[in-house]
Amino acid sequence: PPEDRDGRPPAEASGPPAHALLLGGFGRSRAPKVQPFLPAWLAEPSCVGKNVTKDLVPIEDIPEVHPDLQKKLRAHGISSYFPVQAAVIPALLESAANGFLVGRGGYRPSDLCVSAPTGSGKTLAFVIPVVQALLHRAVCQVRALVVLPTKELAQQVSKVFNIYTDATSLRVALVTGQKSLAKEQETLVQKTVDGFRCMADIVVATPGRLVDHIDQTPGFSLQHLRFLVIDEADRMIDSMHQSWLPRVVAAAFPSEGAKDPFALVQRRQPQTVTAASTCWPQMPLQKLLFSATLTQNPEKLQRLGLHQPRLFSTGLAQGGSRDADTEVDGDSGGKYTFPAGLTHHYVPCSLRSKPLAVLHLILEMSFSRVLCFTNSRENSHRLFLLVQAFGGVTVAEFSSRYGPGQRKTILKQFEQGKIQLLISTDATARGIDVQGVQLVVNYDAPQYLRTYVHRVGRTARAGKTGQAFTLLLKVQERRFLRMLAEGGVPELERHDIPGELLQPLVPQYEEALSQLERAIKEERKQKAA
Repeated sequence: PPEDRDGRPPAEASGPPAHALLLGGFGRSRAPKVQPFLPAWLAEPSCVGKNVTKDLVPIEDIPEVHPDLQKKLRAHGISSYFPVQAAVIPALLESAANGFLVGRGGYRPSDLCVSAPTGSGKTLAFVIPVVQALLHRAVCQVRALVVLPTKELAQQVSKVFNIYTDATSLRVALVTGQKSLAKEQETLVQKTVDGFRCMADIVVATPGRLVDHIDQTPGFSLQHLRFLVIDEADRMIDSMHQSWLPRVVAAAFPSEGAKDPFALVQRRQPQTVTAASTCWPQMPLQKLLFSATLTQNPEKLQRLGLHQPRLFSTGLAQGGSRDADTEVDGDSGGKYTFPAGLTHHYVPCSLRSKPLAVLHLILEMSFSRVLCFTNSRENSHRLFLLVQAFGGVTVAEFSSRYGPGQRKTILKQFEQGKIQLLISTDATARGIDVQGVQLVVNYDAPQYLRTYVHRVGRTARAGKTGQAFTLLLKVQERRFLRMLAEGGVPELERHDIPGELLQPLVPQYEEALSQLERAIKEERKQKAA
């Protein structure tokens, strides 16, 4: 065989080449945990206190708020701001201090993202500065648009805006599809001899209905829009396939052929700041995102087209060192915070004993207002029929089986104490402020941490106390408890319900099961007919 210059055989003769694949070594090794790289604004947020009882800020400590609004706050029993409100309101008022237009040396304001627990006062954090910024407007135009994922949430936010615009010239329009398109059009525009007159300064809308009006309402214009508020932002990002946001931006910055002929200053798409651009006065569109579970996935946030965003967060960790969330999309990237007055429990139980466990918690522990969540409309309906047949508990279900008007009535009766147990899908878990909920029961364990956060956030709101119980099957315990621990949930207390405590309920429960089966069969017959 040939030899090299040193008289030795070539390397190939003495062993495998460097690129050869060596078989063996199949032992398992744990892959190193990769820490996500976050942009600076996400990794280093402005930290906000999370204790809504200890970190209160007296109204007089934020003198920037208009005296009329301060008076209105006191009239509604508010003498102090929650931490989120105390941080966000001054920042928004400062960004709006130059009026509607920027230019001639002014700069486009930063977009704001707010991540804080449910019940921490996020709604008022944008209502107050938006109303104050519009107080002295001369002409009625749509200057603020608030987009929410559900009709119930939109109604709630609209109600708050109406409180603080009362006795002002500002007008609020609610467009969610609960009224006919024609009726809603009357609240948005009015036909005049020479065109259209805008009838609303602030529009509160759901995405689908908003797009309907952009497409079908003559004279409806967003070319004067100054604030775009996206509440429940994580859910709104998830629904971005509806393409509602690009439609809003296109309506706010129309193409050359669709300019407003009545506008004194034609609006341009945001561009790089140059000496020339600062000499051109224009109205900025400032985006304000609010959520209890704001995603930290930069790719998702990029879809929003945020401008030099600033994050206010009650999160515990900073500097990109947060633990990864256990959701399948891995987008939260950090620990959530929870109301200080909330205690977390889990109840080990079998599939058959789950309804009995719910009945025991209500009957034996004397809870008068309980919100119970299931993972499907079918489960909600079956549990509702079962509890109804059992008797002794005033119960109602809250799901898409009912129309908006019926759901509104059910929520009102629940708040008034006429309904003791409200069984729901996750339709109510997003921002609905149901007053006086003492207990949240997760009848079906939520699959994702984000769902858990929103569910249990229906109690212990605004500094009050509350309890959350999750019913867990043996096969669910390990994964669920690990998910919550990694997500920053305080340790769950184990709450065992001995079989002897459930035994007295069994005869009545067996009879209720029989009635349930008969009711289900009857419903199927009616559907078939």
